[in-house]
Amino acid sequence: MATYLFLSDEWLAEAQSIRAEFNGQGASIDHSIRMNLVIIEVPFGEGAVHAHADTSGGELVVDTGHIDPADLKVTLAYDIAKAILVEGNPQAGIQAFMQGKIKVEGDIAKLMALQSITPDPTAAEIGARIQAMTE
Repeated sequence: MATYLFLSDEWLAEAQSIRAEFNGQGASIDHSIRMNLVIIEVPFGEGAVHAHADTSGGELVVDTGHIDPADLKVTLAYDIAKAILVEGNPQAGIQAFMQGKIKVEGDIAKLMALQSITPDPTAAEIGARIQAMTE
């Protein structure tokens, strides 16, 4: 399998392809959140990636660009985003937040509620495939 730099155009296209392959197969997500992400200090392009995560439809949708309305906006560095989103290391996120390296604007309670979501086997498979294709 080819590997791509996290959040590069090639990585985003391959991640969307993997998610499309599993469309509708995972468990429904009951926690609704609409979150804009600003990932800074990226090693390519303009230095920031604007993206969003949305579970309001029962499935996790992650894509580029911001959505409106959003419950919150999270700004974090590239290495922290990679640790949380690709490596599945929530401890890295908690530590970075406690150190003031993650800025949250909006309904932080919705963000904290994400900690209680347990990934189903389909989500775990998607995560493993995305991790395997990431540099």
